[in-house]
Amino acid sequence: MQNLYAHTKHAFLTADPDQKIELTRQTVSRWNAGQLEWLDGDEPELLNQPGQPDKPEIVAPSAVNERKMGKEEGRAALIHALAHIELTAVNLALDSVYRYRGMPKEFYADWMQCAGEEANHFVALRGRLREMGYDYGSFKAHGELWSMAVDTADDMLERMGIVHRVFEARALDVVPRTIQRFNQLGDKQMVDILTMIANEEVGHVSSGTRWYHYQCQQRQLDPDKTFIDLLWKYMKGPLKGPFNHEVRLKAGFSAQEMKMIEMMGKAD
Repeated sequence: MQNLYAHTKHAFLTADPDQKIELTRQTVSRWNAGQLEWLDGDEPELLNQPGQPDKPEIVAPSAVNERKMGKEEGRAALIHALAHIELTAVNLALDSVYRYRGMPKEFYADWMQCAGEEANHFVALRGRLREMGYDYGSFKAHGELWSMAVDTADDMLERMGIVHRVFEARALDVVPRTIQRFNQLGDKQMVDILTMIANEEVGHVSSGTRWYHYQCQQRQLDPDKTFIDLLWKYMKGPLKGPFNHEVRLKAGFSAQEMKMIEMMGKAD
């Protein structure tokens, strides 16, 4: 039987986006078919950088292209930014599978499903870009999400807490408003793509929450208090609202946790 970790490593290190997506989809298909061994495997290497194409140019967040919705180029720049996030999310899911060993089988099932869905999101967004006369790499991108993944990589609790429950969870607040803006412009295709993304991101954040809570339970930590401590450690302050409370609750945030997040902002 072939090995899950060898396949995820190969996809993670592949630079060409099309090949990465194809390898990811193949790995997900083999995993779902029960064709990949997950109990045994070589010790994971410390892989802190996924394979990356020559473009897009990675710059500081302040140096990315303007994303004004009033112009087609601005809308394309926004779609490009979303595509970059989704491709980074593919790498994040692959990395979690490869990096964190000795977890229950459900952990690998969650992140394999996530990898496959994030791959679909990237393909859909890239397709829309191409229809508009652009492509992935046509604009600059920033590496803030992956940088935080590296910073938290050595502690799965912190990776799950910050990358998935802060950065990825931000989509729960932002994407619904972005859907409204594309709907006002009459771009039904983007509305459909973003609706798919919004629905599936709830599951991805739920997976992050599930394994964050698993780690808290293993260490006998209070998950709500620990999350606030992580915000101070990594974000240096409160999260910016407004928050989509209804969807965040569906994704595993507790009412008490949301109250603490809101109070943290008011105390700042």
